[in-house]
Amino acid sequence: MPLTRSRRRAVAPIAALATLLAVASCGRRPDVGPVVASVIGGAPALADRSRSALPTGDRVLNDALAEGLVRFDAAGQIEPGVAERWIVTDEGMSYIFRLRNARWPDGAAVRAGEVVALLRRQIAAASNNDLAPYLSAVSSIVEMTPEVIEIELSRPRPDLLKLFAQPELALIRARPAGGAGPFRRKEERGAALLLVPAVDPDRDPDEARPAPEDEVLLRGERAASAIVRFVERDSDLVVGGTIADWPMLQAANPAPANIRIDPAAGLFGLAVARRDGFLADAAHRAAVAQAIDRTDLATAISPEWVARDTVLPEQLDSALAPAVPLWATIPVEQRVAAARSVVARWRASNGVPRLGIALPGGPGGTLLWARIARDLYAIGIRPVRLAADDPAADLRLIDRVAPYDSARWYLAEACVACDATAAAAIEAARLADTLPLRAQTLATADAALANDVAFIPLGRPFRWSLVALRLRQWQPNTRAWHPLNRLRSDTN
Repeated sequence: MPLTRSRRRAVAPIAALATLLAVASCGRRPDVGPVVASVIGGAPALADRSRSALPTGDRVLNDALAEGLVRFDAAGQIEPGVAERWIVTDEGMSYIFRLRNARWPDGAAVRAGEVVALLRRQIAAASNNDLAPYLSAVSSIVEMTPEVIEIELSRPRPDLLKLFAQPELALIRARPAGGAGPFRRKEERGAALLLVPAVDPDRDPDEARPAPEDEVLLRGERAASAIVRFVERDSDLVVGGTIADWPMLQAANPAPANIRIDPAAGLFGLAVARRDGFLADAAHRAAVAQAIDRTDLATAISPEWVARDTVLPEQLDSALAPAVPLWATIPVEQRVAAARSVVARWRASNGVPRLGIALPGGPGGTLLWARIARDLYAIGIRPVRLAADDPAADLRLIDRVAPYDSARWYLAEACVACDATAAAAIEAARLADTLPLRAQTLATADAALANDVAFIPLGRPFRWSLVALRLRQWQPNTRAWHPLNRLRSDTN
């Protein structure tokens, strides 16, 4: 059977990868020397990106060379960063942090005044930092002493520390550029950066100094190159894998023990980007949602991938369990027939509906497209695949890991073009001045968004890594985050 154009696009990179792997060496990966790590994407760069989104490589490097007041450990839990300890007072409205004896790359001591200035800029209302909309409850950041700062809130936020642990809030000094993170940049080795552990000013001089095995050689590269490097045993770690590159990994067929999939919390689904034409009616949007066979889609990806038909993965801080969309109450065998009837009524007066769907590139994007397009064709819709950033898209894939565990993040990120009722309910949740009121308004917003069918959930974000057995501290976690100083041993 001749290949269609879309199938050729999917097969080509996998075939090229298979050719490269045919000549892969079979040498044993040694447990000596620096950890060699690849991040899928461009070359990592350290920069104060408080006014723009951070690509994965930059987030990894920010977390290594800099850090925020707190950071994530190997299990995705909060541990000290620039702050060595903290207390929460005034019923959750005040966070007081005591800074550790941290040093900037030039040896200068990290002091509260400079930390306050950096944090204020990062979370300013005008900032384009992706986290800024979720930090609006911060009312003041003040220096109490050279070692102590206080963050006051206008509304309680129990998950504040998880936001401050994100690499977007790493404290990066402009001159000289750098941060007080667990590593320092030593040198460039071709396209890779050699990172060495930062000197602990409180370290006993008689203690053993960091060994070469505590260093990390970090590079950013295309998924195919990173996978080949790992399979050839020339690297120990590949991070940043998504569903877009997953078929390449399957073609490479690395040892199952090296394939790790995170139970990532977040959003994976189609957001309604345009509410005109066929998608102007909630019943039509529901027809699209109920036509997609999520079980088949999950099976095509991985048995470890979890499909979902609600915006919220669980109750979180909402007063109620996740709102179940009306179409999900229809028996599975009846959903497609009901969706086909809805589309048929539209076609009788308006012709075949055409929907542009923005999806990522790569073979994984093609796999998604094949399943979604098949299901939409089956109910009488003509889907058209568009690039992920095409502004003409009617539906756009949202694939994001949640930075913290609040229903508001899920609802706000899913509301790309939701109606005024849902948008107002989400805003009311942001402004709620007590946790019980916030829980009630979040439940209202969740129900409004489900009724509006402004987001079509498909599953949880799919995040994979390749991990050498020497990296014994690596752990899967819901943040899908793996700091470079928490890879080899508990002593890092």
